[in-house]
Amino acid sequence: MNISDENRTLSAAGRLVVGVDSSTQSCKVVAVDLETGAQVSAGSASHPDGTSINPHLWTSALEEAWRAAGIAALGERVAGVAVAAQQHGMVGVNGDNEPVHDALLWNDVRSAEEAGRMVAELGAEAWVDAVNILPVASFTLTKLAWLARWQPDAAARLDTVGLPHDWLNLQLSGSWSTDRSDASGTAYFDPVANTYRVELLEKFFGAVPSLPQVLAPNESAGQLLPRWGSSAAVVGAGMGDNAGAALGLELAPGEVAVSIGTSGTVFTISETAVRDVSGQLAGFADATGRHLPLLATINAARVMAAGAAMLNVDLAEFDRLALAAAPDAGGLTLLPYLDGERTPNLPDATGSMLGLTRANMTPNNMARASVLAVLNSLADALDSLGSFGVPVERVLLIGGGAKSRALREAAATVFGVPVDVPEQREYVALGAARQAAWAATGELPVWGRRIEESFIPDGAWGSLVRGRYVAARKAIYGR
Repeated sequence: MNISDENRTLSAAGRLVVGVDSSTQSCKVVAVDLETGAQVSAGSASHPDGTSINPHLWTSALEEAWRAAGIAALGERVAGVAVAAQQHGMVGVNGDNEPVHDALLWNDVRSAEEAGRMVAELGAEAWVDAVNILPVASFTLTKLAWLARWQPDAAARLDTVGLPHDWLNLQLSGSWSTDRSDASGTAYFDPVANTYRVELLEKFFGAVPSLPQVLAPNESAGQLLPRWGSSAAVVGAGMGDNAGAALGLELAPGEVAVSIGTSGTVFTISETAVRDVSGQLAGFADATGRHLPLLATINAARVMAAGAAMLNVDLAEFDRLALAAAPDAGGLTLLPYLDGERTPNLPDATGSMLGLTRANMTPNNMARASVLAVLNSLADALDSLGSFGVPVERVLLIGGGAKSRALREAAATVFGVPVDVPEQREYVALGAARQAAWAATGELPVWGRRIEESFIPDGAWGSLVRGRYVAARKAIYGR
């Protein structure tokens, strides 16, 4: 729904906006100044571990984080709130909005067989034409197909299906709603035509449940319910977490975010949809009305953690060892596929260390090889992005893995483009707050970003390391 000009004026006078980041692990709530984006308060609460969850536990975590951030006490100063949350998954409820089954999260793989059948039945071209992605176990449609096959009684009681952020929109505003960025990860929404493909639900679920309204990025999902505090605050459309990070970073075309966490993600803003029938690049929508081409790697910061464990040192000492090594790790090359890999698609791959000699088999070089392996894997994703004609002019390095000094200093040279490291902030929650300001005032604020460090490519060793890595990958896996 669109919020009236009268309410926009009232909300803008509140001076604060609230952003929520409901991730797999936790719920974070931040209140920021509407004019500057400066953080005023914050709170967090943990989510249970696992790949399925009663969505009421997300509500409880939001309540706890909301209290910890003191949002209710801010009263009428709060102009708006928006939610960014873990993408994909499935939240299925009955007519009373009670779950018919635990919500299946993005990392629940029980629907992998259904995903494979979907691709085999329609073919990659047809799926990309319809929804610009290929079904995998993460996506909502595959989980609905699993529910229909293995839990038919629950499927028969399902009235509405949504996503984690849609569920929290319901808790905050009293009604279901979603946005393009999250809907584009369901496998039944076309982010190019901006419409649900209900025929895919009919074909693979056997019915068309009630679906949340897909709001434009600047639209409001309604007013904040009194139980949460200020009745003058509006609820923004919300978004998926990667779209939230892009919005929080104020990402522009030509800039690519490289996030190094448990997994790695590489994404950017594109004015046009990017099409990939291989399925490695996901053609998602962003939270501004544009597109968010994204690639993901399975092995990222955990590679360095595993290297530290192998050397029996903590991460700080591991980083020191990597900094003390030769830039090219003395000729060592690690393929970091410790848990298989998604980019490239090598689910059964394992790690490989090449170039070992008695001279270079040192703790320093082993640590350095692990750091370079993470960067080379992400450089593969950047190269893939560039192969689709997407400009890669600058990298913004974020995530826990970006704290590594050795990784920071090597990144620009391995990637071959300048690298900026923004100050550490909760960028997903910040993106949600920025959208809340948009819904409340009618204008998307420009708060700017503060850069901690900047790096440029330095020396020919980067090309040497990249060449060795690519040659090793092709020799072992043929691609």
